Amino acid sequence: MAKLQAGVGFKLKVALAGLAVVAVVGGAYAFSNGAILSHLMGGVHHTLHAHAEHDEENMPGLQGKNATPEESAELALMFRKFETLSRTVTNLSDGIRTVTKSSDEQVMDALVSHVVGMVGRVKAGDDPEIFIQSPTLDIFFARGDRIVSQIDVTEEGIVVVQTSQDPEVVLALQVHAAEVSDLSARGMQAVHEAMMARLAN
Repeated sequence: MAKLQAGVGFKLKVALAGLAVVAVVGGAYAFSNGAILSHLMGGVHHTLHAHAEHDEENMPGLQGKNATPEESAELALMFRKFETLSRTVTNLSDGIRTVTKSSDEQVMDALVSHVVGMVGRVKAGDDPEIFIQSPTLDIFFARGDRIVSQIDVTEEGIVVVQTSQDPEVVLALQVHAAEVSDLSARGMQAVHEAMMARLAN
């Protein structure tokens, strides 16, 4: 995970400011426990609420060590207009089937680009290392060769079927699909709640 720039205010802003949808099927949102604690501890944890200002315009939490500006911009657009998204998930015995759509054409274009790009990253083991990325994603980048993905863009939306013969990967696919559904339904509120829950653990 990329090291944050110096400054407690910036660290806390990055930790709480954005969504990080980056994922196989579109989304995630938290530091791993070790990464976030390493940035927040050292005498600053008690200042969390005092400094937890949100920068929802610039969304610095969507940036990452290995993410392009275009990828971060796509994520930001989807988060700003999350209310245009609709999504269904079907858990399969060996994976998931998700259907995601936006009523906004620009958001839909960003969604398709994001999903295709992230599936490609997983296949290549190329983790974007977004600052507030969910630790659920770690197994995908480590075992991407064990995931079979099919993507179709239809009138329903973007349809993604992902399967695996690895039970741990299957479970992670299903957990992450639920995470993304929460993000698409509640936007930043889901991000903030998830991050606070991780801090409490």
